Amino acid sequence: MTDAALSNRPVDELERLAQAAREALTDSMVERLAVTGANALALVDRLNDELTSEALHALLDRLGEMHKLGALDTLFDTVMLLHAARSASTDTIVERLFTFVEQMINTVGNEAMGALADNTRQALDEAAEETARVTARGGIFATLSLLAKPEAQQTLTFLLRFGEKLQRRTLSG
Repeated sequence: MTDAALSNRPVDELERLAQAAREALTDSMVERLAVTGANALALVDRLNDELTSEALHALLDRLGEMHKLGALDTLFDTVMLLHAARSASTDTIVERLFTFVEQMINTVGNEAMGALADNTRQALDEAAEETARVTARGGIFATLSLLAKPEAQQTLTFLLRFGEKLQRRTLSG
């Protein structure tokens, strides 16, 4: 056989390919390939663990369910929202938030506000009980006789003034 015929043999071509690969690979490339192979084998070994295998199968099953329901998009949207909130929360914003919370606690958390809330709740409870015991007579004359009572007039005057003061403070503030 001639040299040309011998060089076309598949074994020779394979030999030349192996020689070229051997010459092209540097020590660092061989090291990286060895580390990658070792890591891949370690991962496969962990997947052979019974608990890990069960957990992975359960995870894949639930992932499939979430995909069918469209919940996967919701999950990732939520994660992105949390990430955006975390990224946006600068020291200044966090400081302002804590200042606001502290101010709210100081405003609502004092004894006077507690007493006001308790008095308001008790007054509402008592008024509801008394109103439930009274039978309404109905009609225009019953309403007029109710309005003729000094307590009713005083209560209506108080409510009107309260509304006026609240509106004035709201518009000026």
